[in-house]
Amino acid sequence: QAQLVESGGGLVQPGGSLRLSCEAHGFIFDYYHFGWVRQAPGKEQEWVACISSSGYTKNYADSVKGRFAISRDNTKNAIYLQMDSLKPEASVVYYCAAARRTCSYVLDFTSWGRGTKVAVSS
Repeated sequence: QAQLVESGGGLVQPGGSLRLSCEAHGFIFDYYHFGWVRQAPGKEQEWVACISSSGYTKNYADSVKGRFAISRDNTKNAIYLQMDSLKPEASVVYYCAAARRTCSYVLDFTSWGRGTKVAVSS
């Protein structure tokens, strides 16, 4: 059964950095686009970033462009989200997700991890 497992969340100070990781199990990894979606308490899911199956195409939400970087390692079946210059926010859950066709919107994703929580606070 296909499974996505996130890790790397935690508490960080404003301006700091975190690197989220996502391990993909049971996927034909090269066939899938992967992305990150986040959700703050009481708010809708927000599409954050997506990387194509080849790894050549990367897209970001305007809110994170220039601060976040998505990458993938096809030899390790892993996806990463490097987050720099983090802004203060309450606990936000970051989800790793997979898509076969496109990954431009939250609804494009067909498989989801359970999420990892990130809090940015001093």
